Amino acid sequence: MLFEFILRSEPAGRSMQHFVLGTAGHVDHGKTSLIKALTGVDTDRLKEEKERGITIELGFASLSLPSGRTLGIVDVPGHEKFIRNMVAGAAGIDLVLMVIAADEGVMPQTKEHLQICSLLGITTGLVALTKIDLVEKEWLELVQSEITEYLQDTFLAGAPIVPVCASQGQGIPELLGEIDKTVRRLGEKTDDGIFRLPVDRIFTMKGFGTVVTGTLISDKIKIGEEVQILPDKISARIRGIQVHNRSTEEAFSGQRTALNLQGIEKSTLERGNVLVRPQTAWPTERLDVFFEYLSSNTRKLKNRSLARLHTGTAEIMARIVLLDADELSPGEASFAQLILENEDVAVGGDHFVLRSYSPVTTIGGGRILDPQPGKHKRKNPKILEDLKILQSGALPEKILVLLDRAGFTGIAIRRLAFRLGVSVKKIREALEKLFSDRRAILLSGEDTTALSADLYAHLEELLIQSLADYHRSHPLKEGISKEELKAALPEAVSGKLFNMVLAGLGRKERIASDKDHVRLASHHVRLEGEEDALRQDIASVYAQAGLAPPSLSDVMARFSHQKEQAQNIVRLMIQDGDLVKINEELCFARAALDKLREDYKSKLIRDGRATPATFKDLTGLSRKYIIPLMEYFDASKLTVRVEDHRILREKP
Repeated sequence: MLFEFILRSEPAGRSMQHFVLGTAGHVDHGKTSLIKALTGVDTDRLKEEKERGITIELGFASLSLPSGRTLGIVDVPGHEKFIRNMVAGAAGIDLVLMVIAADEGVMPQTKEHLQICSLLGITTGLVALTKIDLVEKEWLELVQSEITEYLQDTFLAGAPIVPVCASQGQGIPELLGEIDKTVRRLGEKTDDGIFRLPVDRIFTMKGFGTVVTGTLISDKIKIGEEVQILPDKISARIRGIQVHNRSTEEAFSGQRTALNLQGIEKSTLERGNVLVRPQTAWPTERLDVFFEYLSSNTRKLKNRSLARLHTGTAEIMARIVLLDADELSPGEASFAQLILENEDVAVGGDHFVLRSYSPVTTIGGGRILDPQPGKHKRKNPKILEDLKILQSGALPEKILVLLDRAGFTGIAIRRLAFRLGVSVKKIREALEKLFSDRRAILLSGEDTTALSADLYAHLEELLIQSLADYHRSHPLKEGISKEELKAALPEAVSGKLFNMVLAGLGRKERIASDKDHVRLASHHVRLEGEEDALRQDIASVYAQAGLAPPSLSDVMARFSHQKEQAQNIVRLMIQDGDLVKINEELCFARAALDKLREDYKSKLIRDGRATPATFKDLTGLSRKYIIPLMEYFDASKLTVRVEDHRILREKP
């Protein structure tokens, strides 16, 4: 065998759904002995477990049912000191076998395990009443009655209670039959399509390297695929797969799975790690949740209490920030944000358990509403309304909440699937409806990044307002540079979105833009009074100077008492074409430059070429003007330089 580790079973396949049964119950109530009687496998593999006679670590087996289905089994510890391991084992199980000893009945860990299973969303199971050989018939009937009454208000109400004696095999066939019936009653499992395998065991096999095991929560995985190990973002490739002790090419959701990882050292991994496909899930240090504080608690829970968070196979310290209350009484519930001491990996809709810091007891749990939220203000009506939608709203409305939370960045379809715990296919269908209803905007088709239509409209108005403010502050400027306008926005916006909104506003004829500048379509510079007189004075300076104008610095010096206005007017005259700027210091009146262009062209047609000396003969100008002007005519595509002379770019 490739890896000796977990279960024996059917070949992997998609012919039927795969389920995992988990044991639960008080210490020494016979869970491990019962599993051995059912499967022939002793799940206590550690030396210490053999010596102490109790289960410490998770154990694994497989069970062949009369229907032909093979059921994966996770045997969990019952001792209160090992509840942490029990919670890790409960991750991914579909039904519970509650084991209660006839000579003791319901005990503390019976109750706590039942609470944990309920908090983890397990809704199906049955009861094995063990050690019936130790009690009289009348006592057995009394215990059965007490168990039935205790389970009345739990998800196991009405579940079969099967008396058994594991050591003698009594009741084992009947229990096997009831397990088979219960599995058949399980509804179809939902699958969010995000491959996830929370790691519950890591070991090394000689000749093969590192092997991890866990219950494959959703989707499937094949040999050769690349995976990412979170939260540390370690990359690896699947070298081999085993399901129920059989090598296979592929493993499916609901199967106990072992993966041989290529190129990974055992020391780099730990229980609580999660295997995912790259870019399908992301670590987080905050979780938005709906939290139920168990009625079995004996005191109120204060805001910002410290607790032990259990998700998947991980345990992480977390601060509970109550969002709509200052404290919770036993039996109450609240929206909350969990602030984690270390990164966790969870998907929207996942169940979680919280246990108190000290003494360690289960205090509550619930469901994750958003695995990657921002920081919230407490008792904020908008936040609370959004959380209600994430808890029970329709999928399109949930998507709109996340689009709003994503802001101008938008959010890609894979991240929506991750944050909502819904398959990409269903997200795509909902997005298409939102696009057609114009409630969302497609920002990028490459990864289907969507943006809230309300935020898009808000950005349009922000840009319009920014332009209006700019025109009020700079009435003599035709427009603002696009970079300056983008930088003036109160929030960061990608270049792609910025250009998309500008283009849309242009189509609506609300703005006008060229390559570098943009203005309101209604904005036109109108010079009146003193400003118009200043423009005429500047125009006169350049008209009189002809082809030998003063530098821009000298012009500004002439109007030093109105320098800022003069700068704006020169800029406007350049934009309007009255002045032509050929370098940082030289501008020419358009009429003078146009006449020179015609004279220069005629000379070139006549002589065939021009040099600085012949250009001087034409103009009578000094080298200060000759070189810039000849380079200007090169740049404006009248001439082309060939060695030390110019010729017409196009033959007449």
